[in-house]
Amino acid sequence: MRKKINILRKLQTFWSKIGPGLVTGASDDDPSGIATYSQAGAAYGLSTLWTSIVAFPLMAAIQQMCARIGLVTSQGLTGTLKEHYPRPVLYIMLVFSFPAIIMNIGADIAGMGAVGNLLFPSIDANFFSVFFTLLLLGLIIYLPYQRIAYILKYVCVVMLVYFIVPFLYKQNIAEILKATVIPTIRFDKDFLAVLVGILGTTISPYLFFWQASVEVEEMKNLKKHLVVNKKMVHVMNQDVDFGMTVSGFVMYFIILTTGTVLYNAGVHQIDTVEQAAMALKPLAGNLAYLLFAIGVIGTGLIAIPVLSGSLSYIFTETFGWEQGLDKKFHEAKGFYVIIAISLLLGLAMNYIGISPIQALIYTAILYGITAPVLIAIILHISNNKRIMGRFVNSLTINILGFIALAIMTISAGMLIYLQLK
Repeated sequence: MRKKINILRKLQTFWSKIGPGLVTGASDDDPSGIATYSQAGAAYGLSTLWTSIVAFPLMAAIQQMCARIGLVTSQGLTGTLKEHYPRPVLYIMLVFSFPAIIMNIGADIAGMGAVGNLLFPSIDANFFSVFFTLLLLGLIIYLPYQRIAYILKYVCVVMLVYFIVPFLYKQNIAEILKATVIPTIRFDKDFLAVLVGILGTTISPYLFFWQASVEVEEMKNLKKHLVVNKKMVHVMNQDVDFGMTVSGFVMYFIILTTGTVLYNAGVHQIDTVEQAAMALKPLAGNLAYLLFAIGVIGTGLIAIPVLSGSLSYIFTETFGWEQGLDKKFHEAKGFYVIIAISLLLGLAMNYIGISPIQALIYTAILYGITAPVLIAIILHISNNKRIMGRFVNSLTINILGFIALAIMTISAGMLIYLQLK
C-alpha cells in the first residue's frame, strides 16, 4: 500500500512540474498536423514511421534553446531579436509569420468543424467552426493564465487516444519495428513532398516564439524573481523533453494507424482529418473512428490558443505593447485584440474560398522559408555569452541544433524546388 502511495506521490510531483513543454508538444500535433501524418501513412504505409524518431531530438533541442532564452532573458524570442538584432530581421519574421499562423488557425478551425459535423451529422460544420472559435476566444480573454495553463495541461490527456487507436486493429509488430529503425527514402517528387511536409509540421516557427514567451509567463505566474540556476534549467529541460516525447509518440501512432489500417485497405488518398476519421470507421470500427475524431477536436483546442498567442506575442513584443495571458483585457487590450483578430481571420478563411488543403500548402511554404533563418538566429543567441551568460548551449545541443538547421535548410530548398517544378 505504501509503495502505491509513494508511486502516486511521485507521479503527482512529476505532473506538477510539467507545464509549458507539454502544451507546446501537444499543440505541435494540431488538426493540420494530424492531416499531414494521415496523408503520409495512407499514401506510403509505414515508410515514414522513422521520421518521428529522427524528428524528436531535433524538436527537443530547438525548443530547449527557446525555453532557455525566455528563462534567462525574461523576455520572448521577439523581444530578444528586437534588442540584439537588426530591425529588418524582426520585420521579415513578422511579415512571414502573420499569414502562416492565420492560415494554420483557419485550417485547424475548419478541421475541428468538419469533425464535429461527423460526430453530430445533423449540425452543420460551419456551426461547429463558429462555436469553437467563440469558445476559445471567450476562454482566452476571460480566464487568467493560471487557469488557461491548467485547462490546456489537462486537455493534453486527450492525446492518449492516439496511443489506443492502432491496437484496435491487428498489427504486424516485426514490420512496424523494421519501419521504425530502418529509414526508407524514395527519390520521387510526391514522397519527398511528404517528408518536407512532416518536417515543416513538426519543427514549426510559431512554436519557437510560444515556448520562449510562455516560459516568461510561467515565471511571472510562479513569482520567481530569482537568479536562474542549473536546477531551474534542468526542470525546464525535463518539461520540454516530456512534451516533445508526447508529440513524437502521437505523430508515430497516427502514421502507424493510417499506415496500417488505411494503406492496407487501399485507401491511399487522404486530404483532411475528417476523411481519415471516416475511412477508419468501416475498417477499424466505431471506437477507433470516435477516438480519432475526439483527438482532432482536443488537439485543436490546445493548438489554436498557442497559435494565436504566439502571433500576439510576436506583434506586442515588436511594437512594445503590454502583453501577457496573465493580464486582464483592459491591461493588455492590444494583446487580446490581436488574438481575437487572428481567430476571426482564421474562421473567415472558410468563407473566402481558401480550402484547408490550400492553407496547409501555403503555411508549409511560409514556415519552410522562415524556419532555417529562425533556427540559425536561435543557435546564435543560445551561444552568445553576452545574452545567455553561463547558460549557453552544450556541445550536444549545438550538434542537434546544427543538424536541424541543415535538414530544414535542405527541406526549404526542396520545398521551393517542388513548388516551381
